Amino acid sequence: MDLGGRARGRRGARGAGRSPADRGVNGARVELLAALGGADEVAATEVVVRVVESGAPVERVLLELIAGVQVEIGLRWQRNLWSTAQEHAATAVVERIIGVVAGRGSRAGDKGHVVLACLDGEWHAVPPRIVAEVLRLRGWRVEFLGASVPVGRLVAHLHEHGPDAVALSCTLSGSLPRADQVATACLGTGTPVLVGGLGFGVDGRWARALGLDGWAPTATAAAELLEQPRWARTAPPAPRRDVDPEHAALRARRGELVDAALAALAPFAHQALPEDAGRLVDHLAASLYVDDPELFGSFVDWNADAQAARGVPVAASEAAVNAMSRVLGDHPRALVHLDHGLSVLRTGS
Repeated sequence: MDLGGRARGRRGARGAGRSPADRGVNGARVELLAALGGADEVAATEVVVRVVESGAPVERVLLELIAGVQVEIGLRWQRNLWSTAQEHAATAVVERIIGVVAGRGSRAGDKGHVVLACLDGEWHAVPPRIVAEVLRLRGWRVEFLGASVPVGRLVAHLHEHGPDAVALSCTLSGSLPRADQVATACLGTGTPVLVGGLGFGVDGRWARALGLDGWAPTATAAAELLEQPRWARTAPPAPRRDVDPEHAALRARRGELVDAALAALAPFAHQALPEDAGRLVDHLAASLYVDDPELFGSFVDWNADAQAARGVPVAASEAAVNAMSRVLGDHPRALVHLDHGLSVLRTGS
């Protein structure tokens, strides 16, 4: 839904004159989006503080208002309603108002110690930050290490501080091989691992494919999972995975595949996003890693939608996938995944 551009002044026009209690969490969403559209931190802070002061529980404000607005920010970028710069500015404000809201409901943690981090290379820090604050509200002592935490530093931190659990956030399915490596390293320290984020699939199927049964779809589910008795025990051994020769070969030829995809995108160079070539290759690699063509298909479908909003025809994605198929002609499993991606692009499903 288009709100008609950025907010003017310190407060959005909609909802003016109505009390925060009347507006409630859902009513405040329009006003908060208007403030974020103009990167107006003062107005955004006023909105969330008024909602909390009207009696809305802090957890509800985090999960329904702030998390819901962050999803809408992403959708506006995907639909080309907001620029990348506008999305980044709005997200920066969201990160700061999370701290303001969370400070209104903070409590000393006595249930245990949880370390929460984004995978190395993952920069979407708002969802795991919200999870961290919900866990704090529910009595856990949480260390949120932030975005893109190198695995070596994370493992060293676990050894040094010995938390009861570590929670890993993965937003992009193309990061699943790295998620597997990081989770395995964490389990090697004896620390139970909780995972979450859209990168594992909306139903957690790719977490299960990696042998990670501690998947939580929401912040409240994460809190409930941590309450289960098994989280008080030492982590089980990490599952062993055989090396997939096709995945290994694809990773070795990543540069060649990226170059082929970029060459195919050349006729659309004034429109297509160059980084899409690397993402295509990485999602194909992840698709092979978990042996599920649907992973690659879901990514090319999402990517084609984002490009279409920017005037890039689906033919651009088809050309890139076909170019990758020519490079990988001697890799039958990879071709199955690429063919599935082409089918999704051609049928829209």
